[in-house]
Amino acid sequence: MRAYQIQDGWSFDNIRFTELPDPTPGPGEVLVQMKAASLNYRDLVVPQRGYGHKTGTLPLIPISDGMGEVVAVGDRVTRVQLGDRICPLFMQNWIAGPPNRERLSGSLGGPLDGTMAEFRVFPEHGLSHIPDHLSDIEAATLPCAALTAWSAIVTEGRIMAGDTVLVQGTGGVALFALQFARLCGARVFVISGSDVKLERARELGADAGLNYNTQPEWYRTVREWSGSEGVDHIVELGGPSTLPQSLRAIRPGGMLSMIGVLSGPTVEAQLGLIVTRQVRLQGITVGSRDGFDAMARAIAQHELRPTLDRTFSFKELRPAFDHLASGTHFGKITLSLG
Repeated sequence: MRAYQIQDGWSFDNIRFTELPDPTPGPGEVLVQMKAASLNYRDLVVPQRGYGHKTGTLPLIPISDGMGEVVAVGDRVTRVQLGDRICPLFMQNWIAGPPNRERLSGSLGGPLDGTMAEFRVFPEHGLSHIPDHLSDIEAATLPCAALTAWSAIVTEGRIMAGDTVLVQGTGGVALFALQFARLCGARVFVISGSDVKLERARELGADAGLNYNTQPEWYRTVREWSGSEGVDHIVELGGPSTLPQSLRAIRPGGMLSMIGVLSGPTVEAQLGLIVTRQVRLQGITVGSRDGFDAMARAIAQHELRPTLDRTFSFKELRPAFDHLASGTHFGKITLSLG
């Protein structure tokens, strides 16, 4: 089968297009023919061993997200059948309940082999069905970006009608968060460095948007939008460059979903703005299979569709990486593996 592997050393130059033996499912396992994949920021980090020993060992099949069709099942498999369209879960061991070390240990695309192969074998518990109305490409965007946004807005955020939500940027997680917050009846504000992207976000339902390049103290405007008290919830994707202002834009008792580290891994913040105002900082690391299944039901019920940027072919992985790194995308970057 055709596949990509990171071989010989951790770098983008060591990502090879190669041929591997076709896998065979054992008891409790499922053989999936991969149809599509999508990129996340972590896929730029893994080839450089950016997660240290948690990145895994070489050789490694990269990319965390994808979807496929069940083409063979091992003994005692009951969760899926031949022909089912499924997504392999990013966290293969997180079925339900709160996170713990074991549940967070088995992520695709590092340390476990990822989705950039024609065929992959997964344990049946690591798969979930996808909404019928979605195309293969659309469905491939769900395991990381969509579930992360769902966890932030619904599972942990518990957003209700009338709440105010600030979303940072217009990448995959941000736009899913916009859609899910609107689904819950919230008012949604978006910040971006591009007026063109802000206009597109308004077309998707954002109530207001601002350009942080032309309004560098954007927290002031966000507070004005929310009636001076501050917003109820912030989907925090920037990291050290945005958190200080986020703490001034959030209301007392509000919640920041800590998701992204796009501007770096460490941050300096005024603890007084957290402690004295009882602000909740909640780390979000994708979510469980139960969360995915709940999200899929909501997507199917409302026939939501992800926002797609550009689709590359199987052999265009490196150009797809370059496009992601450029930061010019709006929505999800995907790959067709057919």
